[in-house]
Amino acid sequence: MPTRAAAERAGFEVIPAIDLLEGRCVRLAQGDYQRATVYGEDPAAVAAGFAAHAIPRLHVVDLDGARAGRPVNAAAIAAIAARVRPLPLQVGGGIRTLADLAVLLAAGAERAILGTAALRDPEFVRRAAQMHPGRIAVGIDARDGRVAVEGWLAASSATAVDLARCFEDAGVAALIHTDIARDGMLSGPNLEATRAVAEAVSIPVIVSGGVSSDDDLVAAARLAGSGIAGAIVGRALYTGAVSLPRALARVAALA
Repeated sequence: MPTRAAAERAGFEVIPAIDLLEGRCVRLAQGDYQRATVYGEDPAAVAAGFAAHAIPRLHVVDLDGARAGRPVNAAAIAAIAARVRPLPLQVGGGIRTLADLAVLLAAGAERAILGTAALRDPEFVRRAAQMHPGRIAVGIDARDGRVAVEGWLAASSATAVDLARCFEDAGVAALIHTDIARDGMLSGPNLEATRAVAEAVSIPVIVSGGVSSDDDLVAAARLAGSGIAGAIVGRALYTGAVSLPRALARVAALA
C-alpha cells in the first residue's frame, strides 16, 4: 500500500466522496434526488474505511443542504470529521452566507465548497476566501457546458469556463468541475471539458462525475500538467469498480 507521502508526490489527488441525504451515505444518478442509492447508514464508518488508505482528503456533500439552501447535515459532518481526524474534509452543499460557512467550518470542514453562491454572489466568494485563506473552493457543476445551481435543480446561462475565470484572482484554493450528465453513471469523467476549464485559469481544478475505473483516474492524473489536480470518485468505489488501494498505487507510480 502506498504511503500518504507517495500519493502526494504524485501531484494528483484521488478523493473519495461521501454524499449525505437524510443522514445516510448515498449516491445520486445525474443529480436526481429520486434516483438515490443508499450505501451506508453510518457515513462516519464509511469515511473511516476510506481514511484507512493514503488519501489526501475526503469530499463530503450535504445533499439536503444543497436542496434547502442551508447546511442540514452538520451533525453528520462533525461525526465524520471526528472519526477521520486529522484527514482534511472538503465540504459543500447549501453554503449561502458567512453564517452557513461558519457552521461547516466549526463542524470540521478544512475546506468549504461554494457552488450556487459562486454564481449568485461572486463577491461573497471573494470575502470568504479573504477571511479563510486556502479554505474556500468553488464548485462548478455543469450540464452541457452550462452551470447548474440549487442542488442541480436549476440551470443558468453561464458557462463553466466563464464562471471559472471570474475567480482567477479571488484566492480560492481549487475549482471542482462536475459534469452532471456523467455523475453517478459510471460512464467515465468528462476530461475534455474539465481540461478546458483548467487551461483557462491558474487555479487547480478537480474533476468530478463519472469515474468508472482505475483507468479513468490514471487518465485524469496524466493531465496534471494541464492543471487538473485531482479526481473525486464516488459510486465506483461503492460498487467495487474502483479499488482504492490499487488506484492510489497506480497514480503514485506516475510520479
